[in-house]
Amino acid sequence: MKDKRILFVSSEVVPYLPETELSLTAFNAAKNAHSKGVQTRIFMPRYGVINERRHQLHEVIRLSGMNLVVNDMDMPLIIKVASIPKERMQVYFIDNEEYFKRKAVFTDEDDQLFDDNDERAIFFAKGVVETVKKLNWAPDIIHVHGWMASLLPLYLREFYNEEPLFTESKIITSVYNNPFEGTLSEELADKVTFDLKSNDKIATIKTPNHTNILKSAIENSDAIIYGSEDISEELSSFIEEKKIPVLGFQEENFKESYLNFYTDLVSVN
Repeated sequence: MKDKRILFVSSEVVPYLPETELSLTAFNAAKNAHSKGVQTRIFMPRYGVINERRHQLHEVIRLSGMNLVVNDMDMPLIIKVASIPKERMQVYFIDNEEYFKRKAVFTDEDDQLFDDNDERAIFFAKGVVETVKKLNWAPDIIHVHGWMASLLPLYLREFYNEEPLFTESKIITSVYNNPFEGTLSEELADKVTFDLKSNDKIATIKTPNHTNILKSAIENSDAIIYGSEDISEELSSFIEEKKIPVLGFQEENFKESYLNFYTDLVSVN
């Protein structure tokens, strides 16, 4: 995998957010690949709880400035970047005043999901792609972690399917056992339809609960990794039906197993 390119796109990454199974795995997967000579880029949302001064985030003017259309509204895209101390890995932050300024991640003070989490997820997916396009950085693998990033595979396969930068990219989705209660806005499918028009794959997110959002990512991916030891029976069965490469949960041989899985995937024509 030396000199190959892996784009890591995650809802959460340490040290910018608290340590969870997801945030730690996303970080370690990128760190291990980077240590083996793989070119890596990490993307995550710039939530308002992230201390920009402590983590030395700064805006990249040449990448910022465009508007992304979400539900027929122009939303300004701001790109910030930081380097993880000691690792020399660049992390890009997708930012927007309306969606990410609030001092919280997914829920309000009453632990209720934000009403606009659906639009935040759309904005994040489109923001990642548009920024990578500006960087002119064609990834061999795109590794997706977390539900906030889970619309990315759908957008890559359907909205950006003619974008030459991603023609050869393989998409991996890591599936974690970190569900949220309830659903995102019931208008999610309609908002995605604004971009994708008539598309059978939108049916998966008509009921936008955690399971269905992950199903959307799975059906638009080339391979799956079990990020948690225990995954719901519904998701496990759905993954099995797709008959795509799957890497089971890794605890002891994490580094070697992930690199071998990446290598096997990019070697498939």
